[in-house]
Amino acid sequence: GFLQSSLTHGLGNGLARFPDELDQLERLGLENFDALARDLEQLGVQAEYEAAGDLVVALQPYELTALSEDAELARRYGHDVRVLDGAQARGELGSPMYLGAAWTRTGSALVHPGELADGLRAAAVRAGVRVHELSPVQALGLAPGGVSVRTEGGTVQTRRCLLATSAYPPLVRAIGHYIAPVYDYVLVTEPLSESRRDSIGWRGRQGVSDMGNQFHYYRLTGDGRILWGGYDAVYRYGGPVGPGLDQDERTFATLSQHFFTAFPQLEGLRFSHRWGGAIDTCSRFSVFFGTALDGRVVYALGYTGLGVGASRFGGRVGLDLLDGRDTEATRLSLARRRPLPFPPEPLRSGVIQLTRNRLAAADRNGGRRGLWLTALDRMGLGFDS
Repeated sequence: GFLQSSLTHGLGNGLARFPDELDQLERLGLENFDALARDLEQLGVQAEYEAAGDLVVALQPYELTALSEDAELARRYGHDVRVLDGAQARGELGSPMYLGAAWTRTGSALVHPGELADGLRAAAVRAGVRVHELSPVQALGLAPGGVSVRTEGGTVQTRRCLLATSAYPPLVRAIGHYIAPVYDYVLVTEPLSESRRDSIGWRGRQGVSDMGNQFHYYRLTGDGRILWGGYDAVYRYGGPVGPGLDQDERTFATLSQHFFTAFPQLEGLRFSHRWGGAIDTCSRFSVFFGTALDGRVVYALGYTGLGVGASRFGGRVGLDLLDGRDTEATRLSLARRRPLPFPPEPLRSGVIQLTRNRLAAADRNGGRRGLWLTALDRMGLGFDS
């Protein structure tokens, strides 16, 4: 439910990968962000939209320099960012771990993602779109004048097809080279009592994340609960995706321990919900596009966890590519270039697990990235988050 204006998974990542286009990408991202908010109002979608901004918090002394540098970079691109010292950060949200924070008040909001999806579906149906649920597609193929879409219940013929399959099994073989399904997990607390809420503050209701390589993200829900997730990014050999992987006891235990370390004053608070899901991770951390079946199929995916807003942009660009429209966005290298592919198994699993290990080591060692992470940085493989 973290809605961000960035199309590049943050300014730092965008500057490293699209330096010549970042002014355009930031402008297009803010336009897309504002347009999504207007869509919700005009379509009557009740998605608990909150333009509260976000807090990025520093938990280690070495992170304070990067915090200030990131804030200055954001200001250069027109964002309203306020840097907070430790006392000010703890005044916004009462965690004894906070040494400082950057509060970004532009291009950042929160939504209820389930209500967003349901509301957009209802708006599409009102507009005359036919929605076929519980109809998994098994294969795509060329057909006279278009594409055949084979499902369990029969075959559908269409002129063109836009794929937005995220981390799920790809229908175009090439997608599998670029996507690694990484599982992320969250806990949600029971509603906070008034006294517990007073003990942490959080009157600004910002979305929050910390600066570690293995980072947490958290937010208040509309009914006064805390959603707490992140830290572990779980990749399993071969990249399986399915409902049987939506629960991970070890990760939930880790998240619970970290929650009460961050908020010891909430000791005894119970968790009422827990779940997980797969993220469509690619090596550049931002949406990429490709075509198949003589250009009759276009795919848009790879948002790497920041797709709530960027997927609106990705869908529009994907449709323009399908229709052969020449637009500012379709001319961008972001739309024309693909990320570096991941290696095949078993090398893929080994590289990802080694990288996770080294990222955790960097968090323990003052942010020093070491030889492996430095080599990946130079190769442009995107393991910087």
